[in-house]
Amino acid sequence: MTEYRNIFDKEALTYEAYRKLVDDLLAEGKTTGEDHSEAMLHYSKMNVQRMNRVEKTAVLNEELTEALAQLKGSYDLLVITEGWCGDAAQIVPVIYKMTEIANGKLSLKLVLRDQNLPLIDAHLTNGGRAIPVLLILDKEGNLMLPKWGPRPVALQELMGEWKKEGVVMPELAEKLHGWYAKDKTQHTQKELAVLIKQLP
Repeated sequence: MTEYRNIFDKEALTYEAYRKLVDDLLAEGKTTGEDHSEAMLHYSKMNVQRMNRVEKTAVLNEELTEALAQLKGSYDLLVITEGWCGDAAQIVPVIYKMTEIANGKLSLKLVLRDQNLPLIDAHLTNGGRAIPVLLILDKEGNLMLPKWGPRPVALQELMGEWKKEGVVMPELAEKLHGWYAKDKTQHTQKELAVLIKQLP
């Protein structure tokens, strides 16, 4: 059985520590995970810029803000991510912003997918290790809801279509980030609001 409480308390990183880890690795010419190829380093560098941008520009909408204000209990958010993951760069800062305005009701920690394969393998998307994955835990470490991620439903469907059409990297990444740029985190926020409202 997955020891969520143990992972959250002992293995996971705070958002700040995660950001620092990605920066420190890049300074050494590395990224998170095992693949330190030029392509992966390029994605990681781009993702630092994306995270900076989302942190600076994303404003939580009324629906999400309201849902957070109505929270009765306190919960731990465990996110499975990697520094090279484009979706994570667009989504994780939004989750972080949620915790900032949740009046101490939400705590966020992050774990690296490739260091936690049993964890991601318990939360696959269509049989794949797609990230980011958001898990919501109660204070005892019980999983409160099915996982959310790796991206908003509308984009997940588009990705399926693009892959069927034979679109491959780097064009796939371009389309993906084009969608996020136009959407300005709104689909992500809408789905996260729905999630938060389901919590007891």
